[in-house]
Amino acid sequence: MASPQPTHLDLDQLVAFERVAREGSFTRAALALGLGQPAVSARIHALEAAVGGALFRRGRRIALTPVGEAFLATARRVVEVLGEGLEAARLTQAGRRGRLRLAALGSLAGGLVAPAVGDLIRARPEAECALKAAAHEQVVQLLLDDVVELALITWPCRESVMASVTPLLVFHEPVVLVAHPEHLLARRGVVAAADLARWARPLLRLRWWPAHHPEITRLADASGTSVDVPMEIARDLVLHGIGAGFFTRTYIAADLAEGRLKEIGVRDLPPLFRDSALVRRARPVPLSPLAAHAAERIHAHARRLGLVSDGSPARRTRRAVSSPGRGPRERQRAPVRVSSPRRPSVRRG
Repeated sequence: MASPQPTHLDLDQLVAFERVAREGSFTRAALALGLGQPAVSARIHALEAAVGGALFRRGRRIALTPVGEAFLATARRVVEVLGEGLEAARLTQAGRRGRLRLAALGSLAGGLVAPAVGDLIRARPEAECALKAAAHEQVVQLLLDDVVELALITWPCRESVMASVTPLLVFHEPVVLVAHPEHLLARRGVVAAADLARWARPLLRLRWWPAHHPEITRLADASGTSVDVPMEIARDLVLHGIGAGFFTRTYIAADLAEGRLKEIGVRDLPPLFRDSALVRRARPVPLSPLAAHAAERIHAHARRLGLVSDGSPARRTRRAVSSPGRGPRERQRAPVRVSSPRRPSVRRG
């Protein structure tokens, strides 16, 4: 038994067929499509050859044949679906549609990522967003498993991870000691490290790096009353007047601004900072347009929060997110870094 011959259809033929059926005339269909009537007739003849039967009865009036009536609904659906697909592709290319897949450190999810993504959603309501907040190790794994396209992680991190990712933006964020305004430390305003160890009651030990900061570990050991808790629990404790802790400023910025918490100076403790980076996997292809827009929004909000150098032009971000990922050696020669403030002498854990 002979196998059926392949059927060759194209969108132009289907559009011409739908238009002739709608207008009831080859002439009017040609005018509506901006074509000559011979071109429309040729497309209909080619479609009829592919379908295997006449679609119209020709004469003084054009009418659909039973074959044409049976085929018309399907042809219209195909034209509509293809039109929607072309429009979706155009919007995706322009960054107005698509799916943003991003994971971020929990400590930066609310203060930095949320307002940036909010701007993106308002500007591109057609876009889909799949966002996750987690600890550093989980965020890294989501990126390496291709669950997300962008990740906001602590920086630098393990050499094996750094060899697999490309940093797009690097943020430099103060870490500050805070407590409830009625706490003894907060009432004093500025204290010595020895006083902190004695009066924190307890000193909350938070992990805003992959490992505890050595200065915080030293103070916690000296206090004898340290409590090892995640940042979410620690914030709730200090808001209720229990203990004091070192928080990344972005995480508790709103609490400080509204007076729910108070920053405490420590005279003999050098300034503490936590660096983080917006990264992608190292690949020889550019980011999706939507991810590139998201990176620019994050950069803009990081500038407002003082996490990047004021002298860093926005075009640097656009160049970074639109260029292909570099290999490990090339990144070591010319890393993409948005902030370059002078670093304190405190070593990270």
